[in-house]
Amino acid sequence: MVSTMALLIVMVLYFLPEEEYMPIHQDIEYVSVDATPIYLLNPDQYIVRTTIATTGKDEISLAKELIDALTIGSDKSEYLNEHFEPIIPQNTKLIDISLENGLLKLNFSQEILQVKKEMEEKLIESLIYTLTDINGIEQIMIFVEGEKLEELPQSHIHLPNTLDRSYGINKIYDITNLKDITKTTVYYIGEFDDFIYYVPVTKLENDHGDNKIEIIIDELKSSPIYETNLMSYLASSVELESYEELENQVTLSFNNAIFDDFTEQNILEEVKYSISLSIQDTLHVDEVIFKVDDEVIETFKANEKP
Repeated sequence: MVSTMALLIVMVLYFLPEEEYMPIHQDIEYVSVDATPIYLLNPDQYIVRTTIATTGKDEISLAKELIDALTIGSDKSEYLNEHFEPIIPQNTKLIDISLENGLLKLNFSQEILQVKKEMEEKLIESLIYTLTDINGIEQIMIFVEGEKLEELPQSHIHLPNTLDRSYGINKIYDITNLKDITKTTVYYIGEFDDFIYYVPVTKLENDHGDNKIEIIIDELKSSPIYETNLMSYLASSVELESYEELENQVTLSFNNAIFDDFTEQNILEEVKYSISLSIQDTLHVDEVIFKVDDEVIETFKANEKP
């Protein structure tokens, strides 16, 4: 009986038409996903740098995707970390967008003006920093229903003709007069349950003749920061021994205290990113090189994603 059944199965398989048991092939489209920087509102009301998964490959498609993510109630909201919030008012529409010579022009519907007074400038900062983090976008210009936005409607803050990172973010003022004001943007660290993100703070103060690189390192070595919960992992024992500024590059030479692990000669990722992002924003360079004892330890290039 067993032999008969086995023979019957073999005969059935042999006489079946070939197409009956051939595997079915389906065309599957694979979508490449990138982690892209985005600047959102945290519970302390800072605009902070984190990342979001995106699929856009060119400047315009990526800008549209990020603007959607920055809009309250959009389809992208579910992809945001639960600790952060978008800031563009709900139902705001992007009517038109164009890019020419690094200038991105955005035309929004009038709903964008429904942002609360205390959030108006934070909205502008969020747009500037998110969109100028896209390679190829250096400045933005904002329109509402075709009219250029020259002043924030509730706070009456005047906006420059074009907006770039010189506008500043999470600004702190330490000035006694309106002459010789310098801006230095320093990236501190925020943390939620071991989730690390970066908080840029632009400090405006009267020029005391100090080099901005030295200001950045000194600020990151000081803790706590401005009586907030912002942190820096740069040890107070770290010394900046020398530095060199070129057209698009800064080289920093430190003592051995910069190492997280001396035997492995590793620099803590949070230290590298805090210093590099701060210098890139403040001095507008693309590359930051870390050296110890004249040996290159790390090189940080623009658009690296922590």
